[in-house]
Amino acid sequence: MSKARNSSTRNQILHLLKLHGSLTVSEMAAKLQITEMAIRRHLSTLERDNLIESTMVRQSMGRPTNVYSLTEESDHMFPRHYSDFALDFLQDLEDLEGKDKIKSLFERREQRLSDKYSKHIKGTTLEKKIDQLAQIQNEKGYMVEWEQDPKSGDYIFKEYNCPISQVAKEYNHACECELSLFKKVLDTEVEQNECIAQGEDKCVYVIKNPESESEESDPS
Repeated sequence: MSKARNSSTRNQILHLLKLHGSLTVSEMAAKLQITEMAIRRHLSTLERDNLIESTMVRQSMGRPTNVYSLTEESDHMFPRHYSDFALDFLQDLEDLEGKDKIKSLFERREQRLSDKYSKHIKGTTLEKKIDQLAQIQNEKGYMVEWEQDPKSGDYIFKEYNCPISQVAKEYNHACECELSLFKKVLDTEVEQNECIAQGEDKCVYVIKNPESESEESDPS
């Protein structure tokens, strides 16, 4: 069986469990018209990936049987339209309260994130703080890479994904507040050179290294 067919069958199993809540192996085999052995093979992979879980259920007749259902981890396998949902609310709020209200909402979000990030970013050096920031952003799905520019000594912070890009395309306050957030938690100057919300393939921040600037200004 090809890899594509395997993936398709697993997706069908997930779809069935989403529709029916829980099913036995024999019930899934009957609905998909494949063997129970094939179903068990796919279930093993799905359990390993923590997408499904099994519960032993006693029957009125015969031996107990396993019933399979989805885990919370499986939620990301199904379509989500959170961006559309958020945009609808923001647009309605702007119509009702005006643009200043939208700006204040993003600023409030920035302050909340700043308080939260500051509890985890406690590095003794700028480089350590950047690494801690990258870890936080990666946990949120931003796909971060960073490096130090050997010439300037500044740090290049790249985000290859932006979970809020659809919102940021409509409301640039999101990008402005993220830039301000980075400045606060890193306690240094930060510039944004590229932005996914502006149509580029990644967000790129240049994090200024105060030590490099002091070395440049030192006449000795």
